Amino acid sequence: MKNTDIKIAPSILSADFAKMGEEVSALKKIGADIVHCDVMDGVFVPNISFGIKMVADIRKHTDLPLDCHLMIVHPEKYVERFAKAGADYITVHYETCLEDTENVLALIKKQGVKCGVVINPDTPAVKIKDIIPLCDMVLIMSVFPGFGGQKFIESTLESVRYVRDIVDKLDKDILIEIDGGINEETAKAARQAGVNVLVAGSAVFSSDDKALTIKKLRGAV
Repeated sequence: MKNTDIKIAPSILSADFAKMGEEVSALKKIGADIVHCDVMDGVFVPNISFGIKMVADIRKHTDLPLDCHLMIVHPEKYVERFAKAGADYITVHYETCLEDTENVLALIKKQGVKCGVVINPDTPAVKIKDIIPLCDMVLIMSVFPGFGGQKFIESTLESVRYVRDIVDKLDKDILIEIDGGINEETAKAARQAGVNVLVAGSAVFSSDDKALTIKKLRGAV
C-alpha cells in the first residue's frame, strides 16, 4: 500500500474543547484527511464525550469528511440526527447492535451517509465476516474504547489482517480503520497489516509539529 493511500484521521477527543473550532479548522492545513469524532454515552463505554450539536458545530469549521464513531447504546435512535448534523461516515459497534447490525447499517445508508462496523479488541473478527461486504468502513479498536492515550493492543493486528483478506477479495472499496494507541511505531505496524485509515488523538494534538507528525504516521517521511 502506497503512503498516499494512507489516510490520517485525528480524533478530536484529544483536542482542546475550549478551542474546538480553531483546532478543527487547522486540521486540513496540517495534512489531515478525516476528522474522527468519538461519541461516547457513558453507558456503552465508561466515559462521556459529546453529541450531535458538537458534530453540527464542527461541520461549520471544516470541509474534511466527518467520521462519527458512535460508542453508544441504541445507535439506531440517533443515526438520522447525526447524518443531518453533517456526518459523512457513521460507524456503530457490533457489540451494541449484534444481530441487528445489518439493519442499523442499512438505516445509515438510507440517510445518504457511508456506514461502518466497529469491533472491540476482544471481539473476534469472524463475528463480522458477513457484515463486512455491507460496509464502507471497518474500524478495528486497538484499545478498549472510552479514553484516549491508552497503549496499543498488538493482538488486534490479527483482526486487521483477517478483515484485509476479506476486503481484498471483494469488488468494493472498503476502508480499514484502526483506533487506539497510534504513534509512529504502531502506525507502521498497522499499515503493514493492511490498515488505510489511522485514527490518532494524543499523537497529533500533543505534538509540537502536528504536520510533521501526520507525515510520520502516514509513513511519508
